[in-house]
Amino acid sequence: MPLDLEVVTPERELVHEQVDEVQVPGRDGYLGILPGHAAMLGELGIGELSYKTGGREHYLAVLGGFLEVRGDHVRVLADEAEKPEEIDLEKARAEAGHAQVSVTNPALGLDPAEAVARVLRAQTRIAVAQKRGGAASH
Repeated sequence: MPLDLEVVTPERELVHEQVDEVQVPGRDGYLGILPGHAAMLGELGIGELSYKTGGREHYLAVLGGFLEVRGDHVRVLADEAEKPEEIDLEKARAEAGHAQVSVTNPALGLDPAEAVARVLRAQTRIAVAQKRGGAASH
């Protein structure tokens, strides 16, 4: 029995399809979800959401939000999410460089936790964008 995966942001629906398994970036680490998973609510972190369907792996960059698992329905309410083909790799690399500078230069006045989150966000976007040439994305 497959899972019904739904990934939405406040602006749009990115995915709504039947999948075999899902891995989501939770606030405190990654969660693997298979059919028959216990019901749960959770907070998302920043990272790669991956899911398998028909033996193929698909990826999204997820930047915070919430997760609900109920029955075999997985609902991801992401603050922001992007498909690999939507990410400008060069722009993401430039953002990573700027974010690194903000972490190592406290004189810029950025909150250290915010600076680290910016680095993680940029690294996630780069990792997901680089996967567009490999496994098919949806």
